[in-house]
Amino acid sequence: MDFTAGTSESLIADGEPFGVQKYLVCSAATEPEQVEHINSFIMNECAKHSEFIGFGTLHPDYVGGFEEEICRCINGGLKGIKLHPDFQKFYIDSDKALKMYEPLQGRLPVLFHMGDARYDYSAPERLARVMDMFPGLTAIAAHLGGYTTWERAQSCLAGKKNVWYDCSSSLAMLTPDQAAEYIRNLGTDKVFFGTDFPMWNHEGELIRFERLPLSENERKAVLSENFKRFFGLE
Repeated sequence: MDFTAGTSESLIADGEPFGVQKYLVCSAATEPEQVEHINSFIMNECAKHSEFIGFGTLHPDYVGGFEEEICRCINGGLKGIKLHPDFQKFYIDSDKALKMYEPLQGRLPVLFHMGDARYDYSAPERLARVMDMFPGLTAIAAHLGGYTTWERAQSCLAGKKNVWYDCSSSLAMLTPDQAAEYIRNLGTDKVFFGTDFPMWNHEGELIRFERLPLSENERKAVLSENFKRFFGLE
């Protein structure tokens, strides 16, 4: 695994040789007092780089008011919210987390870090329960629905109407046949390509993706068409 500097400039430099035109950029507040600073930082970076689609963040213990900060994110041009339950130490379906989802319904999608069998914060079953409780919420379940919990994600998330996926931090741990099977089960029209930069670089992830036994139309959908459709890009 090649780690690289997590700057805006290094992200663009890493993706540019491979024709990357848009990047979803985000961060998660590990402490509630970080929320506003992180959101302001991402707004500023997106203003400087037209290639960026920015996601803000929230924290279940944030005291500034979810509604107010969500409005600030929308007015600042952010297109979603990133939550990392494992880093932020909250269960996706806990009572305090549920309070974040109500004002997000129909307004901003939520990108959830998902899975990791070492923890239970972001278990796929928890997201499945949340989506049943909040039918107007749109979720992006990262890591094909659950890092190292892929089979469980298949059984409880596949077919959920408002759940989309990305394939970041997954392809290196799966065989090409496994990855292709999971992508098809989740829906080749609902999976985004992603690198989880700076942990993974574009070249390595593209090489892994090209090894998957997918059709040309399926590849095009995952690499660009699904993302463009989701965000209303030309």
